Amino acid sequence: MVTLTGKLVYLRALEPEDIDLLYKLENEETLWEVSNTQTPFSKHILVEYIENSHRDIYEVKQLRLVICKAENDSILGFIDLFDFEPKHKRAGVGIVIFSEEDKNKGFASEALSLLNNYSFVHLNLHQLYANISEENKTSIRLFEKNSFVQVGLKKDWIFSKGNYKNEYLYQLLNKNVH
Repeated sequence: MVTLTGKLVYLRALEPEDIDLLYKLENEETLWEVSNTQTPFSKHILVEYIENSHRDIYEVKQLRLVICKAENDSILGFIDLFDFEPKHKRAGVGIVIFSEEDKNKGFASEALSLLNNYSFVHLNLHQLYANISEENKTSIRLFEKNSFVQVGLKKDWIFSKGNYKNEYLYQLLNKNVH
């Protein structure tokens, strides 16, 4: 069974030529709110990150994969596992699609489905979770479409631009892992 290839997209490891996209993404201030970043990243730091991205998820506790369009290999975005906890068999999930024109076309949904399958089949995880701000209706629809269930609300969780925002906690349990 091929777990990282779908009809619309496939997921692949980071490559050195991804540096410019990674640099642009990590320094996009509008995304800092969801990534808990407050300062820009240098290209030097990101080159080191890519050079070390081959390290095992059990060692570094995270995995970033590139979402590529199946028909022409163009890069659509990134999807991450973070806070990987092998003892508790869980990890957080984050996803970003770069271009507005590539959103709402099923790419993110298929990428998330592929990552879910990979996580449950190859990493033997029991659950995945996502933290989604209350006003991010697109992400809420994406995760709910992929069987994630809202299990909690963290009130005033994110402080951004002088205001507090609520954040939902979503989970997807793998019923086949004990």
